[in-house]
Formats: sequence, C-alpha cells, structure tokens
Amino acid sequence: MPPYDPSAFPPFAVTVDLVVLTVRRHALCTLVVRRGEAPYQGRWALPGGFVREDEDLSGAAARELVEETGLCAHDPAAPPPVPSNGAHLEQLATYGAPDRDPRMRVVSVAHLALAPDLPAPRAGGDANSARWAPVEELLGEDVLAGTAEATGAAHGTGDAGNSGDAGGDEKEGGPAALAFDHARILADGVERARSKIEYSSLATAFCPPEFTVGELRRVYEAVWGVALDPRNFHRKVTGTPGFLVPAGGTTTRQGGRPAQLFRAGGATLLNPPMLRPEV
Repeated sequence: MPPYDPSAFPPFAVTVDLVVLTVRRHALCTLVVRRGEAPYQGRWALPGGFVREDEDLSGAAARELVEETGLCAHDPAAPPPVPSNGAHLEQLATYGAPDRDPRMRVVSVAHLALAPDLPAPRAGGDANSARWAPVEELLGEDVLAGTAEATGAAHGTGDAGNSGDAGGDEKEGGPAALAFDHARILADGVERARSKIEYSSLATAFCPPEFTVGELRRVYEAVWGVALDPRNFHRKVTGTPGFLVPAGGTTTRQGGRPAQLFRAGGATLLNPPMLRPEV
C-alpha cells in the first residue's frame, strides 16, 4: 500500500449547525443568533460552531445545544424525553457547497432539535444576541408552504452558493435574510419535523411531560401550518395504540372545563399514521 500523503488533499473545516424548533404562542419558532463577527456580521443565523479535534459530530451538536439553550440531548431512538431540560436531537443533513462559507471550505453537519416551549435564549460565542423567531418570519409564508429547494432559490442559497452579500441584514418588507445557507438548512429541518410527526410520536417532544389533547393538537397545527378539527384529532390520537397514555389527572390551565392530562406512550411509530392535510 503506497504511503498516504495528507498534504495532497485540500484542508477543510467541519461545523455543526442546529435547527432548534419549539412552539411558542401557538407558532413554530426557531432559535437564531445575531452574528457578532464577520462573515455576515449583524446577520441572523442558526446557532452552531466548529467541531473540536477531540469530539465527534453528535458530541459537538450536544455541546452546542447545551451552550445555546441549556438543554441536554436525548437519544432519538428512545421515546421523547420526560425531563423538562431534555430535547430530541437527531442528525438532519450535510451541507458542503464549496463557497457556502467565504472564510474557507467548510462542511456543515446540521442537526434538528425539538423541545417544549423554552425560555428566552442567551447569546454566546461569536453571537451578540439571540431570540426565538417564528419560522414564517424567517422563510416567508409562500416559501414555507413550498419545498426546501424553493427556499434555497428564494434566498440565493443551496449548493449553488451562499445567501448573499455578507454586509446585509433583513430584507425590507420581506423575510429575514439568514447568513450562509441557513435558510436552506432551516427549511430542511422544518420539513423533517413536519414529515416525522405524521408517522412517529415526535410531536410529543414539543409538549411538557403531561399535556392535554388540545395542547398536542396545537403542536400539529403550528408545525403543519393548518387548522385541525378538534373532535377528529382527539379520536385519532387517543385511538392510536401506544401514542398517549392517561396521566391520571386534569387541568384547567387552558380555561373552561377540566381537560384530561396525558403522557407520551411507548410507541415510537404510529399505526395508523397522522396524515398531514393537503393545504
């Protein structure tokens, strides 16, 4: 076997980017940070950072999640987390367009994190502010209803290039212009979440440990961007084996009559699935 010469190959960096989704005030929101350094200084971006020499990809993503949100990563192969500081974390996709980062060749392995309603975030690293932003605000209502490819085209992102001039900020009267190719990554993350809550119990990851059917319905409505019939939804989720189990109590936190509390059941796959309505 001939000797291997590392200098024969161009060096490149590896980063992790996080699409952290939660439901706040009945809207699907994601965590964004305003970049404090070049490139794209002043532009909103997804949280993330470079992978350290002594960590693997999942470890880097879990570290960034703790640093940005205080949440602990949860094994995606197990049922949704019960502790209030747990979050579902899974690998989303890899992005490696040659010019996606103007500093150098950077390959990003994006991860998707889902968690219940979270407190105001704190900025860290090279970010000077952080916030929960409605996904619709970042991607635009029309683009959000389409495909990830349409989002990439609308923002000048995707494998063909980056997301525009590094000196800009939000577009006047339009969606916020995210840094790098983060609009494409965010759209991919939203579509992953929309698809997975059809056939898995992942929607309960957006809920507290005990929740009502109405609260779960509002998760589906926020993620899918549609209104659902309350009675049909109640019949489907309570009739799906292993999806929900009674928690043994009721609550009036939504007002009106006491509503029964449920917990996530042991099922990870739903049979029959919760099919997304056509918009």
